[in-house]
Amino acid sequence: MNSATIRTRHPQGKSGKNIAKEKYETVKAAMLTTLRGRELTHPELMQALERKLKGNFDGNVHWYGETVKLDLESRKIVERTATRPQKYRLR
Repeated sequence: MNSATIRTRHPQGKSGKNIAKEKYETVKAAMLTTLRGRELTHPELMQALERKLKGNFDGNVHWYGETVKLDLESRKIVERTATRPQKYRLR
C-alpha cells in the first residue's frame, strides 16, 4: 500500500527528505505544541518530542524530529535564537 509522502525542505537549501505525510503531521503537531510559549535547546526539544510521542509513533523520533524541525525552520515557522546555547521557538 502506497501512503502519501511529503518532500521536506532544508533551511540551507540542501535537499530535503521524502517522508510519510502522516508521520510528518504527527511530529509537526507535537513540535508546535511543545514549543508554544517556550524556548528549548535542541536536546530539550528532542527529549520533549520523545516523551510526547512515546508509544504512539512508529519510527525514530529523533530522526523525524530533526527532519521536521529543519523543514519548519525553512518555512519560517520555527526559528533559532542567537543565544548560546541556541534555542528553538515559534516565530
